[in-house]
Amino acid sequence: MFCCPLCQRPLFVQQRALCCAAGHSFDLAAQGYVNLLPPNRGGSRDPGDNAGMIRARTTFLESGGYAPLREALCETIGALCTSPSPAILDAGCGEGYYIDGLCAYLQALGWEPTLYGIDLSKHGVRHAARRCPKGRFAVASIFELPFSGHCLDLVYNVFSPLCPQEFHRVLRRGGHFVAVYPAARHLYSLKEVLYEHPYENEEKSFELEGFSITGRRRLCYDFTAEGAQVLQSLFMMTPYYYKTPIEGAKRLAGLERLRTTADFWLVSYRKRGKL
Repeated sequence: MFCCPLCQRPLFVQQRALCCAAGHSFDLAAQGYVNLLPPNRGGSRDPGDNAGMIRARTTFLESGGYAPLREALCETIGALCTSPSPAILDAGCGEGYYIDGLCAYLQALGWEPTLYGIDLSKHGVRHAARRCPKGRFAVASIFELPFSGHCLDLVYNVFSPLCPQEFHRVLRRGGHFVAVYPAARHLYSLKEVLYEHPYENEEKSFELEGFSITGRRRLCYDFTAEGAQVLQSLFMMTPYYYKTPIEGAKRLAGLERLRTTADFWLVSYRKRGKL
């Protein structure tokens, strides 16, 4: 279902590559993913999360701190799907933690989904393809999705940039979009360590052009990050990593454990009308 990022024609498998009728060809990596990001559209030589960031995300997520979120996301998506063989896109799949969980969840229901994952980071996509071999993965931009129009049943996005226009374009009529946003108290105890004056996250209206909100679920729970490596990995996953004063980072580096709050909004949308 991927389409050519250069001419938008459908791509088909030809030996170890994806090709289109115009003759454009994109090699399939040994890990099973394809790079559909044209070199002049990445913004840098190595766009997206680098290898160190992907290792950090993997270390923290495998510690189980966000396992309740993954479970809630799977339940939300499962309830929205009306077919046992849905076509679903993880827009910003990163290292593959959520798409791998979703694959296992839907297969346990006896379903046969077609799962796609795209991310700007080749390091993330490579890891995701290894982790979830039944998924179909591509290095690509959320702002130029390598899909034809009206081909997906559901798109979801966890903490990645949003492009409602593209999500609207690729979803079928009446298709669904699910987004995970940080709620007010998300990681507040971490902020208390990092900053002299911690602050709550600003609450949003969640309105998106071209979509109707069909459900809101707030998921709030406490978890403990155990060990300096897990704590640092959590820190590296957050936007605070790039704007924390040196003193705050040093305070965190001196800790071996931290109990904090995970606070999320899971918001479901339904595609409506034209943009």
